[in-house]
Amino acid sequence: MKVGFIGLGAMGSAMASNLVAAGHTVTVWNRSAAACEPLASLGARVASTPERAAQGEVLCSMLANDRAVREVILDSGLLDAMDRGTVHVNHATISVALAQELAAEHARRGLDYVAAPVFGRPDMAAAAKLNILAAGKPAAIERVRPLLEAMGSKVWPLGEAPERASVAKIAGNFMLASAIESMAEVTALTRAYGVSAADFLEVMTNTLFASPAYQGYGRLIAEQRFKPAGFSLPLGFKDVGLAQAAAESARVPLPFAGVLRDSLLEAMAAGDEDLDWSALSLVAAKRAHLDEREGH
Repeated sequence: MKVGFIGLGAMGSAMASNLVAAGHTVTVWNRSAAACEPLASLGARVASTPERAAQGEVLCSMLANDRAVREVILDSGLLDAMDRGTVHVNHATISVALAQELAAEHARRGLDYVAAPVFGRPDMAAAAKLNILAAGKPAAIERVRPLLEAMGSKVWPLGEAPERASVAKIAGNFMLASAIESMAEVTALTRAYGVSAADFLEVMTNTLFASPAYQGYGRLIAEQRFKPAGFSLPLGFKDVGLAQAAAESARVPLPFAGVLRDSLLEAMAAGDEDLDWSALSLVAAKRAHLDEREGH
């Protein structure tokens, strides 16, 4: 299949690499041209503009946030340069409002739009083990399914309205943030009584909370291994904000969202923007003055 791929951060680069490996003809574009070089070495073509990357049967995009998606996809005139019948697969985590706007703008131009945000960190993207949510017209999803299956271990269809995939992704990230915050707070509690984070989390993640999310983030917290960031604090802050916006629009209270927002904001205020969001454990420890108690 002839595919364009826009947005080559840690996730996008890995995903595009898997499309190349699966035998698709892939044309890539990124704002920073240097990010295209590794893909070119694998056999991808490099486009000089987003419009040139969008001349295939399918355009995939993995941009950082609402602002980037709006600038590159909507404001640039990219959609007007695409042929009718082209499918745009958006893997970015974006607001529900923007997902609805994108669906309308694509439909107005005779383009198909599939929201396909993913669950998984860069290592899972590299291993093609992402879980991919998908919402859009069933025919469009089936058309791009070979691409999705080349990048992930499972595709989860969520209906025809693209914002369904977007809100499910936002909700899932909210649950992850909540899990991290809970582990951050309880390990501060156990440390205050002499039980290390590593010992406590080993018990919890092998018994009551024996799941990939708790095990993976629990390991990072126990080892205080916050670099390189698989998912940074600012990205977590952004996604909690998306959850709050979606909740406000639908009149759904999310009381814990304020706690998460403030914890993430406190971590970033300390200058830790380049750390993984599991570094919320540093905030909880600081609030409890654990370093002073433990004589560090």
